[in-house]
Amino acid sequence: MKSIAVNDRPTDLREWLRRVDEIGQLQHVSGAHWNLEIGAISEINCRRQPPAALLFDDIVDYPRGYRVLTGSVSNASRMALTLGLSDELETAGLVQALRGKPLEWEASATAFEPTVLDRSPVFDNVLTGADIDLKRFPAPLWHEHDGGRYIGTGCCVVTSDPAGTRVNVGAYRMMIQEDGHSATINAEAGKQGRAHYERWWATHGRAPVLASVGHDPLLLMVAGTEVPDTISEYAYAGAMVGQRLEVVCGQVTGLPMPASAEIVLEGWLRPDHALREGPFGEWTGYYSGSPGAVPAMDIERVYFRDDPILLGTPPGKPPNDYSYMRALLKSAMIQDALAKSGVRDVRGVWAHETGGGRLLVAVSIRQCFAGHSRQAGYIAAQCDAAAYMNRYVIVVDDDVDPMNLDEVMWAVSTRCDPAEDIEIMRKSWGSKVDPLVTDPSVPYISRALLDACRPFERFASFPRVAQASPKLVRETVAKWQAVFSDPRFPLPASAVPSETVS
Repeated sequence: MKSIAVNDRPTDLREWLRRVDEIGQLQHVSGAHWNLEIGAISEINCRRQPPAALLFDDIVDYPRGYRVLTGSVSNASRMALTLGLSDELETAGLVQALRGKPLEWEASATAFEPTVLDRSPVFDNVLTGADIDLKRFPAPLWHEHDGGRYIGTGCCVVTSDPAGTRVNVGAYRMMIQEDGHSATINAEAGKQGRAHYERWWATHGRAPVLASVGHDPLLLMVAGTEVPDTISEYAYAGAMVGQRLEVVCGQVTGLPMPASAEIVLEGWLRPDHALREGPFGEWTGYYSGSPGAVPAMDIERVYFRDDPILLGTPPGKPPNDYSYMRALLKSAMIQDALAKSGVRDVRGVWAHETGGGRLLVAVSIRQCFAGHSRQAGYIAAQCDAAAYMNRYVIVVDDDVDPMNLDEVMWAVSTRCDPAEDIEIMRKSWGSKVDPLVTDPSVPYISRALLDACRPFERFASFPRVAQASPKLVRETVAKWQAVFSDPRFPLPASAVPSETVS
């Protein structure tokens, strides 16, 4: 496996684009309209195998150089490049490379607090007062029935605890409001950014906030996942790549922004400045709106580089722009959470893209004792990494690949007795974006645990699986290479078990 030195990873979005272009994964799109065309092209791109990273320029109504990037981390090689790993990795190799890493990142994060700089290219252009107009940037109308243009999809919203103990970086959708002079920030109940601004409101009447809407895709990864609330996402991201990130402080709030940011908004959230927002095409594959008004940002400064790049991650029916990234990181984090809690012999976890990387989780274990499969299922359903918007957890034996939905559903169909092996958990942490929620003010979600393992008490006597042994498969493919190397009928690598599989 080829590896790349940590200091060789791109730390700037422009360097990232150059590197992605070098490996043939960047597609330039010229002349698309911000009104629906960028969104539709990006949606269709997600159906390709693999999808490209798309860089839109010469956008209708905007000067050349004002660009939008989508599809940044929607495949294995670009995820690997962003993490400083080999861009030759495919999904299986990347899963192996990330196994055990979230626990390492969590343990070492305090050694990677960001380095604070005095200067940054993001300060090259500064807008204040009446000059602030978010419509000067080509924020798309992503979906046909969206309530407006969303400048924040791949964004990093930076907040702090009023006690000064922690900075949070979260990804919350941001819709342009008031003719471009403000933007709503839709942080749902239970999210750390919302807890921060509500504490500020209770003690000071307003909350400082900063939002980067163009930056290193590494920050997109950490902003969109559940980092432990005792750790800053900046430090966690540094631990992920073994290198301190660089930040600069806002001129109004003092909050840290990425030093390599392209566009940053800075200002305040106040409880008396809230606006209706949405609907918006969300990651569940349905439009969702806010049941009430959403806090709108009083923007005091807009900073941006010359020829700025907006990082877009439009959600929608999976697969969407970031469902692959979420599936990969969530799977690694859930597996590490199971190990941390003491669940034995977990062989694999996969949070399927079909469920947006949240709604459907498969866990593979080697059963060690009666009740082992239920223990794994219950903990997977409620650990920090999976507690939000999880609907189904399916536990399977170690002869089933949790990444292969066909195999998982075969196990459900043949090893899960509906009368005995389905458990229901009620009133869990849900979301107003859930299409099944009828009262968005109390967005509960129920979840089902499907025990699709062979019954422990029948393990030895359960019928034998009717398929060739891994050893026989390897021997047959090796002997009959002329048959299985025919390019007209490619054999997936996953069809040939590795020698570690007996």
